[in-house]
Amino acid sequence: MASLFSEVFSEAWPWYVAGPVIGLFVPALLILENRMFGVSANLRHLCSALFSSRLEYFRYDWKQTGLWNLLFVGGAGVGGFLASQWMGPHDVAISQATRDALGNLGIHDFSGLAPREVFAWSTLATVKGFVPVIVGGFLVGFGASYAGGCTSGHAIAGLADLQLPSLVAVAGFFAGGLLATHFIFPFLF
Repeated sequence: MASLFSEVFSEAWPWYVAGPVIGLFVPALLILENRMFGVSANLRHLCSALFSSRLEYFRYDWKQTGLWNLLFVGGAGVGGFLASQWMGPHDVAISQATRDALGNLGIHDFSGLAPREVFAWSTLATVKGFVPVIVGGFLVGFGASYAGGCTSGHAIAGLADLQLPSLVAVAGFFAGGLLATHFIFPFLF
């Protein structure tokens, strides 16, 4: 049993296995539990658990509506930690064309999950670090709130449920990503 466990979980699953597992998770939630998958709503659930008596917006039964989702996100964090401990460090697969394009922008360190030239404490005091991390983080949070969900909720669950607003939101996410990649990043770097 232990060898099967280590064989199955010793390295990342290929896309053709992981994709269908994620894809089947969404209808299973809808059919078995009548729940929608998403991650961004957890911030509201967490605030409701901690600050429910202070603001009307957070006064609801978070245990009934959001406890399962908080446990899911917590499990994803624990799973990520365990994977990093058991599976060891893995380089992110980046094509040579992308490495060259990022190199032209001054990004050369591909040893972690995110380039240290952008995502490091020392770069937060620079425009190059502040805009993507702080401004970008605020815009992502605002956008997820305004769109009624994050990319995972809309792209995985909303599209699986054939919701037109999710299609519009996903198109907006892609348009924003293309705009940032082709215009904002080259301007900053």
